[in-house]
Amino acid sequence: MTRKGCAFVADFDFERRDSGGMATIMARNGVDPRAVGKALGLDAPAAPGRAADGLSLIGSGAGSWIAHQPDAAPTWADDVRDRLQGIAAVSDQSGAYIIFRLGGTGARTILQRGVAIDLHPDRFGQGAAVTTAIAHIGAVIWVVDDRPTFDVAVYRSYADSFEDWLTHAAAAL
Repeated sequence: MTRKGCAFVADFDFERRDSGGMATIMARNGVDPRAVGKALGLDAPAAPGRAADGLSLIGSGAGSWIAHQPDAAPTWADDVRDRLQGIAAVSDQSGAYIIFRLGGTGARTILQRGVAIDLHPDRFGQGAAVTTAIAHIGAVIWVVDDRPTFDVAVYRSYADSFEDWLTHAAAAL
């Protein structure tokens, strides 16, 4: 469902999407993040952040990432697991998440109402990602572009609660 031109906040819209392919990746002990990135064909962020080249790799902690592929084939996680054989553990999370795409200048303002981190563009701009909580709901947030557009991944079972928070936060502005 897309809500364009949300009546509550000027220049804000959001869309609820299936996650596509998502997987958690944890490097084995002693494996350098560069080895994980090389196996996947991109630079793996060593700290919270996002590297993308079709496949997004979101740093979620030391030696761990969330991989995301929007239009993933059903065997996507198996392919990632094969590429990381011997250097990282891979757990398919494709059915576990819903992604909310928030866009427009109002998106940052609304997100800031729910997170205890600095989302100012100087601190949280292109390539930024964080694992945090919004309204007591675990969330992974990353910047998609400079519009600004944000993707917020929440567990599927919390999607309705997050959408309720999102509409209430927008209405309060």
